[in-house]
Amino acid sequence: MTGTTMILHRRIAEIPAREWDDCAGDDNPFVSHAFLSALEESGSTSPQTGWLPQHLVLRNGAGQLLAVAPLYAKSHSFGEYVFDQQWAQAFAQAGGQYYPKLQAAVPFSPVPGPRLLVHPDAPDADALRQLAARALRQACGELGLSSVHVTFCTQHEYDLMGQTGWLQRLGVQYHWDNCDYTTFDDFLDTLASRKRKAIRRERRDANACGLTFHTYRGHEITESLWHDFYQFYLSTVDRKWGRAYLQPGFFPLLSQHLGDRVVLMVARQNGVPVAGALNLMGRDTLYGRNWGRLEGDWPFLHFELCYYRAIDFAIATGLKRVEAGAQGEHKLQRGYRPCLTHSAHWIDHPGLREAVADYLRHERAAIEAELPALDALTPYRADL
Repeated sequence: MTGTTMILHRRIAEIPAREWDDCAGDDNPFVSHAFLSALEESGSTSPQTGWLPQHLVLRNGAGQLLAVAPLYAKSHSFGEYVFDQQWAQAFAQAGGQYYPKLQAAVPFSPVPGPRLLVHPDAPDADALRQLAARALRQACGELGLSSVHVTFCTQHEYDLMGQTGWLQRLGVQYHWDNCDYTTFDDFLDTLASRKRKAIRRERRDANACGLTFHTYRGHEITESLWHDFYQFYLSTVDRKWGRAYLQPGFFPLLSQHLGDRVVLMVARQNGVPVAGALNLMGRDTLYGRNWGRLEGDWPFLHFELCYYRAIDFAIATGLKRVEAGAQGEHKLQRGYRPCLTHSAHWIDHPGLREAVADYLRHERAAIEAELPALDALTPYRADL
């Protein structure tokens, strides 16, 4: 578009929140100015953590903001959940330098949603998205970086970028759909008898071990609760990965910035918090994010706090779905269906690009073939 300029911003605070959110909309909290600001203000995304903000802004000749993209220069591949470490290793063995790279993403959050955010009054939104995608490639070249990766984007963005030569990658997550249920039992009635009994048994056992469960929203979440939750978060990170991405100040900032869109579910024993699950609310979706617990003998606590309580909340508030994050085929048996996720990748080096393209062709075919088999493992009755 004639007269359009590209600007890269090293702090999202340099971009007025109203202008950013006009493009981001109110559907997905993870691309909001508030969420991304909390990451930066807490030091979770910074040069020190290897997530250097380079947020893309396109403005017309009159200075009006047309499109934005949450963008970071990365010195590693941690916290992305779309794994490209093998690409980096192969390139290094061939004498190339894969890092730094550009990442259009929501840090530490494998949550599908828009990444090329355009102003709602734009006369041709797709033309602007294509322009934003070209601007990402331009930024990659001007900065002398190896590649740019747009991860967990919408299928529509994936298709648009694929049309102009971006490499396409699929993944799988597990989401629960609310079919106008009014109670949890309505949902259970759609399941095969054996699976229905198994879930009832898990919920009964989880609720019979001396715990009480509580749901807090926004400013109901006290500093003390956030302190407890951060310890739960660290305990889970230490057991699985040994590296905490999110800094302590991030979680209280969520309450301040996002208000009632923050939903914290807490298990207490004798009044003392022992586990918690953090969720964010979109317009029609509950997004499960982080969870953690202290050591203790509490059967099925993870399933109750993260999956079943999330379903309860979605039904009670009329949300259409629950997205429970990355990985976890165990979610299938609990009513969460497999769904494709989408990413697009631009690699500058012709040799690496060709090798990755061949790898992704085989990977996409395998994932597309696997999806019906995964769906067959869900517990739903065959007659529905």
